[in-house]
Amino acid sequence: MALPAQWVAAQTAPAAVRGAPDNPMQISWEVRNRFRLFREERDFLLHAENAQGRSILASEQALELQSDGRGWARNMMSRLCIDLAGRVSEPCTRDKIRESYLAPVDHPVTVRLTGEIPVGATCAWSFDDGEGPQQSTFDCAEPVNLRARYGRSTVAAVEVSSGPDAPQRVTTEIRVRDIFIAGLGDSIASGEGNPDRPIALSEEGFCFRSYLGTAGAQYYRPSRAGYKGGRACEAPDTLQVWQRQSALWLNSACHRSLYSYQTRTALALAVQYPHIAVTYLPLACTGATIADGLFGAQRARECPPTKSASACQGTVSAQLAELREAVGAAKRRQPDRQLDLILLSIGANDINFSGLVADVIVDTKTERALFRRTGVIASLDDSRAALARDLPQGFNKLREALKPLVGDLSRVVYVSYANPALSNGGAPCPGGRAGFDIHPSFNADPQRLANVVGYVQNEFLPQLKALAQCQSGVLCRDPAADRMTFVESHQAAFANHGFCARSEADPQFDRECFSPKGESFDPDIVNSASQPMLCGRSAGEYRPYLPRTRWIRDANDSYFAAMTYPQGLPSSMQSADIHDATWGVLSAVYGGAVHPSAEGHAVMADAALPAAAAVLRLDAAERNVTRGEPLAPAGAAQQ
Repeated sequence: MALPAQWVAAQTAPAAVRGAPDNPMQISWEVRNRFRLFREERDFLLHAENAQGRSILASEQALELQSDGRGWARNMMSRLCIDLAGRVSEPCTRDKIRESYLAPVDHPVTVRLTGEIPVGATCAWSFDDGEGPQQSTFDCAEPVNLRARYGRSTVAAVEVSSGPDAPQRVTTEIRVRDIFIAGLGDSIASGEGNPDRPIALSEEGFCFRSYLGTAGAQYYRPSRAGYKGGRACEAPDTLQVWQRQSALWLNSACHRSLYSYQTRTALALAVQYPHIAVTYLPLACTGATIADGLFGAQRARECPPTKSASACQGTVSAQLAELREAVGAAKRRQPDRQLDLILLSIGANDINFSGLVADVIVDTKTERALFRRTGVIASLDDSRAALARDLPQGFNKLREALKPLVGDLSRVVYVSYANPALSNGGAPCPGGRAGFDIHPSFNADPQRLANVVGYVQNEFLPQLKALAQCQSGVLCRDPAADRMTFVESHQAAFANHGFCARSEADPQFDRECFSPKGESFDPDIVNSASQPMLCGRSAGEYRPYLPRTRWIRDANDSYFAAMTYPQGLPSSMQSADIHDATWGVLSAVYGGAVHPSAEGHAVMADAALPAAAAVLRLDAAERNVTRGEPLAPAGAAQQ
């Protein structure tokens, strides 16, 4: 079994370092593969080794470069303890050992002797968890692997023998703290915009129709790589053929992603604290509101492609119901099992933020009229009404539902949203077609955009904080116990990294192929059928996971990374075929437009990590006491 880099380094460190006079012998121990969502230790070690001395953002950027922008998660989907339908594997085979995921009975631990160790010393180890000691003898340079019982202390002792000197005895206590974390919320919580395995694009074009257009009202955008069906609007094909080349998500129905700030926060806790294990349950879902998503079922974003042609179920169970079921299942196995922490972001859909985005970017009269009629476009007045009435009522109900799960609501870490349309130190993005020319009707109107930016900054975000912390007139039954832990420190960083942020450090494909004037695609219907990009390069060269100045996906990013066919929509909004106008619009936004990139989520995780650690009191936890003593006659000097 591979060992973390720091353990390997300890075995091979120079003697001068290991044998410093002020470096007494002690027992060091560490939980292996302690982010329990990962079946295989290699996936945990990838993050542990990249995290040394780095922020989560810096680690993400390093991993992006290592993967050539294809993303570190793309090959992990079959190596998780939760399947693509969101079902927990019980048991889950982790590193060839069958474990209960929700209620583990033990944890893999590596123990070793560190400090000033005599050359060639022999170590007689003893481990006692209350059921009698287990003993073994090794060279002191060798680490010892064992499984430490859940909820029970194991006394570790070692007798160090070297030549004629009296043996020395060193002891410590091993007690693994398994932390149970759930992630709840909407698309910002789920990781929307960051498919675990992005779509692959071809250099050829794919035809879309325009609304109420003539037979000639068509346009071409990059097609999916590997798609062998009809690419012309006059040659429709079945959805099943198209879906074979879909992007892959941790959960397609919810666009749940390993890149989400919730997953990255839980993973970072496991990386940073070697004496814990983290059992993480991701439940957040794109499109969720408090009523439809947390308390009630909601529509799925899309359905995963399957070999059978079975119909899409189209709904997702309520997150709170799923969480209660999981906690109940864990308690049936371990009555003392507790939910330690909830990561939460919710509220944007409750005020119809996606409707405000549509109002900003949909610019042509035909589309605006159609989208107003179907409720896709929302006004600021409508959103304000929901912010003043619906959201506070929903928050109060949510607060009461979360209390029985965690007790003190400080264990709910509410991570606020970042304003997605800021650059240059907080100025609103200027608007225009740049980043939104994937669809002919898109154009971020400068005035409407400025109005929404101001509303988000001055009204929505402050109200969220007041709701979470029982401030500014928000009434809570017991303010001392009802305040959530609120995280907003990342918002300042996003002030320079909204969807309009650009620099010469951006990937070459972006700089050459995404026009700042919004002229990225060939309007000629003949030329664009074979080469839709005006830059002359293949769309397949786009890399969604390379470092960028913008930490918010624009509509072009959304299409190029995910190109979602939204099967879970109401029947009135369902596409008639894969070339129709509805699909053309939705494919450009339903994969994560105006959502954080993987870098953006890493920044949010950097903000959430210290808050989560403080709630869990990880830094304040009493350090394991290691006692060293000689086995010589009483009164001999201690080492």
